[in-house]
Amino acid sequence: MRILIVEDDAVLGAAVRDQLAADGHSVDWVTRLDGAEEALAVAHHDLIALDLMLPDGRGVPFLKALRLRGNRVPVIILTALDQVSDRIAGLNAGADDYLVKPFDLEELSARVGSVARRYAGNPSPVLHLGDLEVDLAGRSLRRAGKAVALTAREWALFEALLSRPGQIFSKSALEERLYSFDDDIGSNTLEVLVSRLRKKLGPGVIETERGLGYRLARA
Repeated sequence: MRILIVEDDAVLGAAVRDQLAADGHSVDWVTRLDGAEEALAVAHHDLIALDLMLPDGRGVPFLKALRLRGNRVPVIILTALDQVSDRIAGLNAGADDYLVKPFDLEELSARVGSVARRYAGNPSPVLHLGDLEVDLAGRSLRRAGKAVALTAREWALFEALLSRPGQIFSKSALEERLYSFDDDIGSNTLEVLVSRLRKKLGPGVIETERGLGYRLARA
């Protein structure tokens, strides 16, 4: 997934960025709400991790405005505001989850995965696709009963395709999901990644629609 972090604390922001990147996600990090608006205007994000107290405003009005515009991107609030009234305000504004600082980074990873599965319509953490068994929560894969090791980037690609089995993803759409603003993307970077993943998943799992893009075969 491509995740946008909106957090002005340099230490926490870097820790969250590194944690989510290690999970295989593409991460953009901004420290202000105006930076968040700019990032959302130029790229598709699958999830936002949002602080509520930013240098140029509060997160709740920003979230309310986002929902009023019809933007349904999942949002997890990360904040030091721990009163019940703060939680209610955040959830009523349209947040999908609420984490109070300080929090465990592994818990954040778990909550990101849980929210993403709900939005993808796959609340169960274990999926089956042919002879593949996919544990989304544990980020593990077995093929015909044998463990298959995926790199973080291969997992990110597989997860993107898994989010909409049978739907065609264009090259540009996948690149937008997999790479952040700072990544250097070569002309054939995605093709190489697809080729590597195909070898691990087996024939027929990832289909190519010439001139259109790639899709995951339906079970």
